[in-house]
Amino acid sequence: MADTYSEQDLETAILAELQRFIIELGNDFAFLARQKRITIDQHDYKIDLLFFHRRLRALVAIDLKVGEFEAGYKGQMELYLRYLEKYEQLEGETAPIGLILCTGKNEEHVELMRLDQSNIRVADYLTLLPDAETLRARLHQSIEIARQRLAGTEPL
Repeated sequence: MADTYSEQDLETAILAELQRFIIELGNDFAFLARQKRITIDQHDYKIDLLFFHRRLRALVAIDLKVGEFEAGYKGQMELYLRYLEKYEQLEGETAPIGLILCTGKNEEHVELMRLDQSNIRVADYLTLLPDAETLRARLHQSIEIARQRLAGTEPL
């Protein structure tokens, strides 16, 4: 993609390669909607991408942002998650999860907003792919962190 692009361009590029994108997310994701329209107090909003994760038994809302993470993105995602919880979540499912994809995240913003204590995560997307070894290392690091979280032994 060119150096300048919009959120819609990013979404279109992702959806053009939807199968590969879902595989990158993991085998347990099921695609539900693109630009899922929701109405709250007569105001329309659109969730960029909506998935369901089979093992977590949870809806996963993905919001694509061009640029670095901003504080207001958390409030927007919280609104989406509360809507999904109230109107879309089925019996037996766990609370919805929000993922905000940005070109960068400021760790202090994430820390001060206590995103680690919510069902909202912020992740960077890459405009240029790193080499294969870097990707492998990041994947293994992510797997190890996930295992530690599940075991309750996550380092401080």
